[in-house]
Amino acid sequence: MLLNHAKPLNHNHTPLVNQVLTAMLKNQPFDPNPSPSTQPWTTDSVSQVLTSIPRFFFHSPRSVGRQPGFRHRAPLNQRNLRQETYKFHNDILLLGPAAHRDLNKVNLGVEKALDFYYWVENQFGFHHNERTCREMAIVLARANRLKALWDFLKDMSRRGPLVTTQSITCLMKCLGEEGLVNEALAAFYRMKQFHCKPDVYAYNTIIYALCRVGNFKKARFLLEQMELPGFRCPPDVFTYTILISSYCRYGLETGCRKATRRRLWEANHMFRNMVFRGFVPDVVTYNALINGCCKTYRIERALELFEDMKKRDCTPNRVTYDSFIRYYAAVNEILKAVDMLRRMQNMNHGIATSSSYTPIIHALCEAGRATEARDFLVELVDGGSIPREYTYNLVCNALSSAGEVNVLDDGLQKRIEDGMQRRYKHIMKVKPIMTRKGYDNMVKS
Repeated sequence: MLLNHAKPLNHNHTPLVNQVLTAMLKNQPFDPNPSPSTQPWTTDSVSQVLTSIPRFFFHSPRSVGRQPGFRHRAPLNQRNLRQETYKFHNDILLLGPAAHRDLNKVNLGVEKALDFYYWVENQFGFHHNERTCREMAIVLARANRLKALWDFLKDMSRRGPLVTTQSITCLMKCLGEEGLVNEALAAFYRMKQFHCKPDVYAYNTIIYALCRVGNFKKARFLLEQMELPGFRCPPDVFTYTILISSYCRYGLETGCRKATRRRLWEANHMFRNMVFRGFVPDVVTYNALINGCCKTYRIERALELFEDMKKRDCTPNRVTYDSFIRYYAAVNEILKAVDMLRRMQNMNHGIATSSSYTPIIHALCEAGRATEARDFLVELVDGGSIPREYTYNLVCNALSSAGEVNVLDDGLQKRIEDGMQRRYKHIMKVKPIMTRKGYDNMVKS
């Protein structure tokens, strides 16, 4: 294997891991007769190599630096891999997760991952364990190589306890994130084939994957199966929370009032069923249902749930108050929004951040109360947060329209602009990682 001493790809990795990743990116073959003095491979180093392969080979430049939180993800649909392959080879417009993925780089990444997996085993005598087997399976799942994935799992299951329930659960989570929910469901039902028994975490994972694509019928079937008397994996609070939050989120995305009402009714029905069965809702469950009620203008039900939280000694947090603040700001009841903000601060139920102040600032600017919007902007910055560029420009334009020029302090302006610049630089640090000069030529060579 040809190794060079270029700039390390990741400072957290060992030099050996960085050298192997560099050789993979240059499409160099692995050394069939490695030197005996080579640093021995460990589970951590092998896992680091396998974990890095999707980032360097599967992600497009558009996806690097994206927000990882599930709340910001677009709604998924079940993908058709055969149709995507046909469109790719016939230069037909391709939309969805595979739209900006280079199939040649994906094939190279899969080939290098498999070569590396068996290379460390054959040349160094490394014994793969459950962790390295799981990481290799995830690489195949993220590359959407399903036939190779099932063949790999069958091969590993014959060697011993390398394929476990935890491995299949992580695999289902990965397939669900890729939009391959039917394949995730197949992995769930194939657990017995790999001598695994599903637990409550496996059920929760597949239920969440089904809910993300709107397959509530199958998700409810699995929940009803878990609710059977004496069933081995009874549901927990998180199971009901998944369905409640999914009903609320999916109902809002339909754009149909009738469908929205139906989904909100089902979410509330699920909440009452959960309480009836003796489960105590936590703050996440309440936040999901309150947010759904506020976004559909059911403020009475949201306030009823808010009072129910107090009765059950469930302390609300910043997310709870932000839902009410967004609602009151949207309906132009600014005083009530400010009252919610002050109540959160006085009762120490959370630290107000940009998400708490932004709806109030926007509502004040729309109402022509530029001076009050400036005061909240100053309070936001003094609290240690930096507003979005749109919010900052909105306040500046509102002050300019009101004839109040040079009202913002020069020091405050510098703090805000420096903070936005730092945020921009932080994002752009990783954006060019897959578009640096010579990368495409390096992969083709």
